[in-house]
Amino acid sequence: MRQITSKLKPRSGFAHVFHLLLTLLLPILIFILVRIDFAQLGLALIFLSKWRMFAVRPRHWPANVRANAVDIMVGISLLIFMSHSETASWQLVWAAAYTIWLFFIKPGSKVLMVSTQAMIAQFCGLIALFLTWGGSPLYVLVLTSWLICYFTARHFFTSFDEPLARLFAYFWGYFAAALVWLLGHWLLFYGVLAQPALLLTVLGFGLSGLYYLEESDRLSVLLRRQFIFIMIAIVMVVLVFSDWGDKAL
Repeated sequence: MRQITSKLKPRSGFAHVFHLLLTLLLPILIFILVRIDFAQLGLALIFLSKWRMFAVRPRHWPANVRANAVDIMVGISLLIFMSHSETASWQLVWAAAYTIWLFFIKPGSKVLMVSTQAMIAQFCGLIALFLTWGGSPLYVLVLTSWLICYFTARHFFTSFDEPLARLFAYFWGYFAAALVWLLGHWLLFYGVLAQPALLLTVLGFGLSGLYYLEESDRLSVLLRRQFIFIMIAIVMVVLVFSDWGDKAL
C-alpha cells in the first residue's frame, strides 16, 4: 500500500513540482468559481482532487475514504465559508487558509499535527454544517454531526497506538449526535456559531488535549483539574446564559 501511495504522490523531480502546482491551483480555482457563482463546480473539484482514493483495489476504498475524510471536510467547509462571505477580501482569506491547510497542515504526520488536523476539521465541519443546513430536518443534522465527529475522532487516534480507537470514535460520534438531537430542538446561534458546534468544540478540544498530554506523559493532576474545570465552566456559562426561547441569538 505504501508503494502505491509513493507512486501516485511523487516526492521529487518534475512530477513533484507538477503535483505542487496542481495543489496550489485548487484553492485558486475554487476562489474564482465562487466569485462567478459556480460554487457547485468548486465542490466537484474538491472531490475530483481525491481521485487517488479509488486508484487502488476496491477493498482499500473504505480505508482510503476514512483516511481522506478530514481533508475533504476542511475543503468543503472552507468552500462554504467562501460562499457565505460578502466581500472578495474575506473570500481571499479563506482561499489563503485553504492553501495553508494543503501545504503546511495536511502533510503533517507527527502526533501533534495529526491531532491539529482532526480538531480543525471538526471545528470547521460543524460550523459549516449549521451555517448552511441549520434549517434542515433534525435527523440530517444528527446524522451529519455523527459522521463529522466519528471521522475526526478516527483521524485523531491514527497517530496513537490506541487499541480502542474505533470504539472511542463511535462513542464520540454517538455523543455528538445525541447532543445535536437534544439541542437541535432549541437551535441557538452566536453569530455564525451554532450552540452544538460551540459545545462540541470545547469538549472535543478539552478531551483531546487531556488524551494527548496523557499519552505524552505530560499530564499532571493539577493540569487535569484545570482542563476539566475550564470545560465545565465554559459549558455551564453557555447553558445558563443562553436564551432558550424559540429564536436565534
